[in-house]
Amino acid sequence: MSTVRKAAIALAAVSALALTACGPTEDGAAGGPGTPSASPTVSPSGSATATPSATPSKSGAPKKTATPTKPPKSGSTDPDYDVFPCSTFDVTFTASLAEPTTSSYLLKITNKGTKACRALGHPIVTFGDLDGQATERGAAPGIEDALRLEPGQSAYAGLMGGANDGKGKTVNSIALTMNTESDLAQTPLKASTPGFYVSPTKNSVTAWMNNAEDALSL
Repeated sequence: MSTVRKAAIALAAVSALALTACGPTEDGAAGGPGTPSASPTVSPSGSATATPSATPSKSGAPKKTATPTKPPKSGSTDPDYDVFPCSTFDVTFTASLAEPTTSSYLLKITNKGTKACRALGHPIVTFGDLDGQATERGAAPGIEDALRLEPGQSAYAGLMGGANDGKGKTVNSIALTMNTESDLAQTPLKASTPGFYVSPTKNSVTAWMNNAEDALSL
């Protein structure tokens, strides 16, 4: 073999060794396109641990508070809560002869106001210049069930003076006030009752009723 040929073979071998000793190509260099992505961290148990998300938590956002409910309106829902007892300032009064034999009179009151009122219990009746008042006859409803009078409505009561037994007196007028279950001062309402005989033991008056027939039949 010629000296020139031997020299060429030796040069080729040296070049091959030089290429083998070089590092990774440019594609494999750090930061190059060929760089593999970072692998997830492996826990001691062998499972991969996910990288915490960088998205901020919404727990810090202000919470919506419930809208407070409105307080109930003042006042009662009961339609009768502001209906007060009738007084002589609220009504007109008349007395008409119903039965001469027993000196029975029909008493009538009418609500002359603009608001309803309640006719409580029995009327309070006095006889002219005689002392005392008519005896209550029959039971009366309680204040919650007392007769309600709308403006213009009337209530009735039956007044009996009693048969002439020679023990009583004759009067020509009576006066009426209303039961208000209070200390309200009232102006008595008067009515003419010519020849009304008042027996000291048999005179009486019924509770207020919503019709004349019941008032005279009790």
